[in-house]
Amino acid sequence: MADEKYQFEQNFSFTPLLTKTPSFLQDKAALELLMKWSMLGRISVQYYSFDQSFYPYNSHHFALMFFKDPQVLSNLRKMQAGAWVPLDSPVVCVDVEVVPCSRVSMDLLDPIYACRGILRPSGHVVLQEEESEHYDVIGREERGEFLFRLFKHVCLGGELCQYEDTIAPYAQVTKHIYKDLLSVQRDPQSGGISVVSTVLKVCVHDETGPHYPGRGDEEQTFAYLIIDPFKRHVCLLYHCYGVGSFTL
Repeated sequence: MADEKYQFEQNFSFTPLLTKTPSFLQDKAALELLMKWSMLGRISVQYYSFDQSFYPYNSHHFALMFFKDPQVLSNLRKMQAGAWVPLDSPVVCVDVEVVPCSRVSMDLLDPIYACRGILRPSGHVVLQEEESEHYDVIGREERGEFLFRLFKHVCLGGELCQYEDTIAPYAQVTKHIYKDLLSVQRDPQSGGISVVSTVLKVCVHDETGPHYPGRGDEEQTFAYLIIDPFKRHVCLLYHCYGVGSFTL
């Protein structure tokens, strides 16, 4: 118990990894789709290293230390009125939701491919609407998975999203982002692969209320911390709903 208390009270320090960039933000095909979905220029990934051991039960403390760290605050930006700006008020607390992240393949999305009428003529995925007859194709537990959340985020897109005629482009970009951000390991005995990353959905508060990723309650304005406990790396995935860039 003493060791657990000590670990919980550790003060993490973070160092930005400024040269590290996810491959999906360097891939022309992915960038063109993000531009089409009005997410380009409004989605970002930042990487940091940290200096102490991370344990999942320590998630809330870790997130609070992250958003109070001077190195993080000097590099962190959010989108406001079409411009990237720093967080300009002191962090009071951080809401943390641990996001299930157990999938190592895209088979979670397989039932979607089997459904007819899953896309509206506009391309909007009706699977997201509770009144849709297809809503239950993906169960409640699966909907909580980080993989499905990413899929839903790219399907919904930004303010001027041009929807697709097929599921494939959404699944393609989802897979690219998912593989970029998560770490896995192979069990030497069974040969099976498992996810080792911990994913946290975060909302930072200042003294007036929610401050980051945004002050409103827009589903497409989101921030996730993805933590690799072995490399001691954490990446911050951020998106702010709005009108994306029109050029690569």
